[in-house]
Amino acid sequence: MSSKSRTNKSTENFSNKIERLYTAIQNADAILIGAGAGLSTSAGLTYSGRRFEEHFADFIEKYHIPDMYSGGFYPFTDPEEYWAWWSRHIYWNRYVDAPNPVYPALRRLVEGRDYFVLTTNVDHQFQRAGFDKKRLFYTQGDYGLFQCSEPCCRETYDNETVIRQMLARQKDMRIPSELLPVCPHCGKPMTMNLRSDNRFVEDEGWQRAAERYEDFVWSNQNRRILLMELGVGCNTPGIIKYPFWQMAAENPKAVYACVNYGEAVCPKEIADRSIIVNADIGEVVSALLGEADCSDEL
Repeated sequence: MSSKSRTNKSTENFSNKIERLYTAIQNADAILIGAGAGLSTSAGLTYSGRRFEEHFADFIEKYHIPDMYSGGFYPFTDPEEYWAWWSRHIYWNRYVDAPNPVYPALRRLVEGRDYFVLTTNVDHQFQRAGFDKKRLFYTQGDYGLFQCSEPCCRETYDNETVIRQMLARQKDMRIPSELLPVCPHCGKPMTMNLRSDNRFVEDEGWQRAAERYEDFVWSNQNRRILLMELGVGCNTPGIIKYPFWQMAAENPKAVYACVNYGEAVCPKEIADRSIIVNADIGEVVSALLGEADCSDEL
């Protein structure tokens, strides 16, 4: 199910797809949302352009960094400069609401339904939009958490207070040395709780969320489940995309929906139970809410 040569694109018009997707939502016993970076991009959390230039102008001028993603890999001169960059990156992608209300609109769409969210996003926008945190599984970590860089233990630590201090007190692209985060157990430098290698800490909260996700999938394996994939690219298809295809193939009652601007495809084996929408996610969610409003008026 993972070969791209076996995928299929839909030529059905937009309005028909919206009607089919709305019907699938209404008929579903459960909805499993798989969310990738495209969802946050639609919500306005872009990593380049005006937003990047507004908050990182000094780094752009000094190092010619082209976007926020690239800056995350830049070899800064020392920890003080490193955390000046990362405190801004974390703040503007974790501790502010997304510019466009796509996440709150999506919550309205599934409110009152039996749903669960599996996401590779680390920006916490689902919880900021009011989604039930017990129905969320952030597989790749959370910008709002620190962990030991070693790591010496399986703990994570909320970072909002120190990130706000770093942002407020940085000067000339550096934070004060006394704000450098260190592990309270071993004294080693802290790092972000983001999955990049085998040092990623899957803490107790992560483990409980993983169990709730597994329970949701198991309890709905033979029911009418809508597998709604939003903005998932091909960087890590083994987390959301391939498992969704497999679940759809194994359950004849399942419907697979893929909403992704420029990358909306499905395997031919499940094409007859798939809804492929090559469009902006915000536009699609707004259209679906419009369908719901029309239904309420009837």
